Amino acid sequence: MPSGGAATLAGAPAAEAARPRRRRNYARRYAWFIVPAAVVVVAVIVFPWAFTLYVSAFDWRLGGERRWVGLANYAALFGDARFGWAMLRTLLYTALAVVFPLVLGLAAALAFHRRFPLRGLARAVFILPMMATPVAVALVWTMMFHPQLGVLNWLLTTAGLPPSMWVYSANTVIPTLVMVEVWHWTPLVMLLLLGGLAALPVDPYEAAKIDGATPWQAFRHVTLPLLMPFIVVALIIRTIDALKAFDTIYVITQGGPGSASETINIFLYLQAFAFYNMGYASAVVVVFFAIIMALAALLLWTRQRVKLA
Repeated sequence: MPSGGAATLAGAPAAEAARPRRRRNYARRYAWFIVPAAVVVVAVIVFPWAFTLYVSAFDWRLGGERRWVGLANYAALFGDARFGWAMLRTLLYTALAVVFPLVLGLAAALAFHRRFPLRGLARAVFILPMMATPVAVALVWTMMFHPQLGVLNWLLTTAGLPPSMWVYSANTVIPTLVMVEVWHWTPLVMLLLLGGLAALPVDPYEAAKIDGATPWQAFRHVTLPLLMPFIVVALIIRTIDALKAFDTIYVITQGGPGSASETINIFLYLQAFAFYNMGYASAVVVVFFAIIMALAALLLWTRQRVKLA
């Protein structure tokens, strides 16, 4: 027995020393399994971004010669008033297209969380807009916005109200486009928050009822804090989706009237595929990507703080 115990103790350091070697062998063996994914990531994400950063340092019009200009495209970009206005419109559009779907989606989720006759049918009808493609939605709303033939102005005149120019006026085009976005994506927010409401525990509500809390107090002090992680997730999804909005705006207005609805994505598209200024367009992409990354970091930090709270 003593000799066997001594052998065991003597073999323990050898086993401990062999363990890192086995781990390295396993790592080398299974490293090949991540090669296809790494190739796809490099080809689809890393190379396009590296090439965009490279092209942004050139004065290059498609079909012409490239001329090295360094940071001149970025300097011209920050001095371009049209780019500045496009950025402001993008931020305004994003803010409105996030706040209104969140508020309306929360109200709809609270309504559909209650039991009432034909609740399933009402939910199905409510989520129908998000099933349509953005281009199809844009085409339908374009016909509805027509000043003479559109159904919306017919409804306004029938109700005794003056007709609106909708997307044909610089004063109303951004709110009108936001209205389309709200109609299209509020059902998505409703589904996210409805899932959150279904996952909430029952005990806090029973305690609030025993304490004599009113429905508003129960919502303010129980439902809203517990639902906040789901609200933050919906906020992140809607912010990303609104920032990259292009197809609906382009189909309805092409950035008009004039440049009144020219967001940063429309500005980028025109620079690249209308003016063929690839170097300048690449600089727009790099700056816009940096802004999106900063905003995404802020949103993720907010989500982490909400989880910790």
